[in-house]
Amino acid sequence: MSHSLAYLRNYILAVDDNPDNLFLIKLALEQEGYRVHLVEDGLTALAQIQYAPPDLILLDVMMPGINGYEVTRRIRQNPNIPFIPILLITAYEEPSLVQGLDVGADEFIRKPVQIDELQARVRSLLRLKHSIDQRENFVSCLTHDLRTPLLAANRMLNLIQQGVFGDVNDQMDNAVVNIIKSNDNLLTMLNTLLEVHCYEEGQKILSFISFNWLELIDEIIAELEPLAEEKGLSLTLEVNTEIPEILGDRLEIRRVITNVISNAIKYTDEGSITVRLKQSSSGDQIIIEVEDTGIGIPPEQQDTIFERFRQGNHKRSGKGLGLYLCFQIIKAHRGTIKVQSEVDKGSIFTISLPVNNDNYE
Repeated sequence: MSHSLAYLRNYILAVDDNPDNLFLIKLALEQEGYRVHLVEDGLTALAQIQYAPPDLILLDVMMPGINGYEVTRRIRQNPNIPFIPILLITAYEEPSLVQGLDVGADEFIRKPVQIDELQARVRSLLRLKHSIDQRENFVSCLTHDLRTPLLAANRMLNLIQQGVFGDVNDQMDNAVVNIIKSNDNLLTMLNTLLEVHCYEEGQKILSFISFNWLELIDEIIAELEPLAEEKGLSLTLEVNTEIPEILGDRLEIRRVITNVISNAIKYTDEGSITVRLKQSSSGDQIIIEVEDTGIGIPPEQQDTIFERFRQGNHKRSGKGLGLYLCFQIIKAHRGTIKVQSEVDKGSIFTISLPVNNDNYE
């Protein structure tokens, strides 16, 4: 059986301002069984990718308007576009392969294009695409398969608590409560792991809408204030100016701020947590500071605290996913998240987000 039949369903986008080059590419790839869509400029290509992401992009470097490097850069910087292998097509006289690799291209092919080489490179990049897709499916299936029995177990445990299967004494009830709590912690970790995976693989789709910052922060503080009060901590909000609405994914930003404030409460035994909402002096950034009087973070851990699975040495440290996910979310919004801290004196987490976040291609 020809290898072309194995890739019958693959969809390839070819971009070149020369119709003759496009015809050659289409002819070479369709005889291999691929579906090929042709466009003649970079902006049309970007629109087509948003509408129907292909399995592979063949992209001419030298084009009028925006060139292949710029198209590649925009694809790689857009968090709403999943990973797509990019094969840049370049003329012999074009010197810089480094530039293409730096902006995110996966492979190059020289002009004049040799048919057998083109077909071989396409097969190679599609194998890469399929391998990544299979890994993504594996993680999704794994988390789903692990969550399902945990949810079923919790439903059964709730029925036990309600006395459906007989009387439950205090000792049994405490045991059931502890099991449910452990299951909930594991479910939270699985959900976070899946979210992290979606961001890493470019699968996370963000919904950018305009929202009111003050309303969002007020919601989060109202939700977390009881936790602070249980520990005798004050949780206050300071706003020093009128804050403009910005475009962003409200649910994801909420996740970040909730995580940072929750951590501040978790690692503070006495004193206060202060949340500050302000605009940068230049006016182009919204800044959220969360300052606590907690245990602080050692200097050697501050540089790695936003890395995946980087756990602190404190007994209350988590699994090293929460802050990494926060970093991924803020990065997807073209912002930054940083920390300043001193052991036994507290920490300040600073989140900065651009006011004008409406120029996503």
